[in-house]
Amino acid sequence: MKESHSITNNLLIEVDVLTNRLKNIKQAFKTTHNKGLKERLLSENKNIFKRINEIYKIAEQLNKSNKEEFNFSGLLIEKTKRSLTENNFETNLFF
Repeated sequence: MKESHSITNNLLIEVDVLTNRLKNIKQAFKTTHNKGLKERLLSENKNIFKRINEIYKIAEQLNKSNKEEFNFSGLLIEKTKRSLTENNFETNLFF
């Protein structure tokens, strides 16, 4: 699989958007007392985490096929890793 810069760039943008949404979800979860909303926020958080994990796996595949030391897929791997780590670290905020 050859790296496509436009696909990688779109995935980088998607990770940014999803990471920002995770932050918004956490903030909304802290401030609401509505049980239904909290359940929806937990569900959305789980789905976003899954999507970022999928992007991470795609980035690994793109990076394997690329021989360059510095590339966009490497940046995508780092960005998704940080987002996943941040999400795992802050998961305890929900409970």
